[in-house]
Amino acid sequence: MPSIAIVGTGANGAAIGADLAEAGHDVTFIEQWPAHVEAIRRHGIRVETPEEKVSATVPVLHFCEVATLRRRFDIVLLLVKAYDTRWACELIKPYLADDGLAVGVQNGMTVDDMAEILGAERTLGAVIEISSTMFEPGLVDRHSPRSRSWFAVGSLGPATAGREEEVASLLRHSGAVDVVDDIRSAKWMKLVINAAELVPSAILDLSIVEAGHHPGMKEVMLQAGYEAVDAALAAGRSVVPIFGLTTVDPSHPHAFVDTLMDVLLDKYVLSHTLSTVLQDWIKARRSEVDQINGRVVEELARVGRRAPVNDAVVQLAHRIEQGEIKRSTDHVTVLRAALPGSV
Repeated sequence: MPSIAIVGTGANGAAIGADLAEAGHDVTFIEQWPAHVEAIRRHGIRVETPEEKVSATVPVLHFCEVATLRRRFDIVLLLVKAYDTRWACELIKPYLADDGLAVGVQNGMTVDDMAEILGAERTLGAVIEISSTMFEPGLVDRHSPRSRSWFAVGSLGPATAGREEEVASLLRHSGAVDVVDDIRSAKWMKLVINAAELVPSAILDLSIVEAGHHPGMKEVMLQAGYEAVDAALAAGRSVVPIFGLTTVDPSHPHAFVDTLMDVLLDKYVLSHTLSTVLQDWIKARRSEVDQINGRVVEELARVGRRAPVNDAVVQLAHRIEQGEIKRSTDHVTVLRAALPGSV
């Protein structure tokens, strides 16, 4: 049985870790929130879903305690924020087995940063679609149970080809898993939908579904997605199916965004699901806007093109994080002004 470390046990990391522990796997949590660490030590990790309640006793270390480890892990699941990826990889690098695997089960295009630090021969890519919140230490409110959660796992190249199932078999304790041939493109497709729904809904201070139904907002969210899929193509990536879709028409990439949005709202996101960005802002934490919408702006700028809606999203998000403005549906006007054809 492999030894597993989960680095970053916020809502999603803790939910996945609880599923693995319940299944009898050797799991260690590594976490940066002191109150969360202490709550898990006292009461274990508790996860509540619409279908069941899961409780598991797991060993847990604060990040400052990692240096006391005298063991190495076969599998490391990295679930920190995208902007924390590089230093978290440096932190865990001495404790990943020589033939171990590290997997970034997170949003953003982090997989090449991981490979640079940990080695391509020890890195797999992953896509995650699971919705959870955590506002009380040690307690996760998981909105998407296993039946509504989905992952993709893939190799970066020949160094890890054939080893994907070592990770896929673990993640299947938390949801459906597809092994994909082009993980970089799959991660870009997830960034497409993240650009459309995570920060835009948070700016309005609404759930993802509420934002999608707010007057004038769905067009904004779709345009953010169109710009993101254009950025993916500019980066040399392909339009590939995710979320369990089986086919795509690469000649109509914007239509794929429409389909992807419908699948997400119909199958994976509940009406009250708050985006990870809105959760971060409620906790007074900065968001991943630069790694998501900002990445779209940067990628299109590299080829001399603009991403006006994503740029407007980034600018509003920065002002919210700086305390200059508050989250509000009033910002729909600003976002719509960035739409093509707007005056």
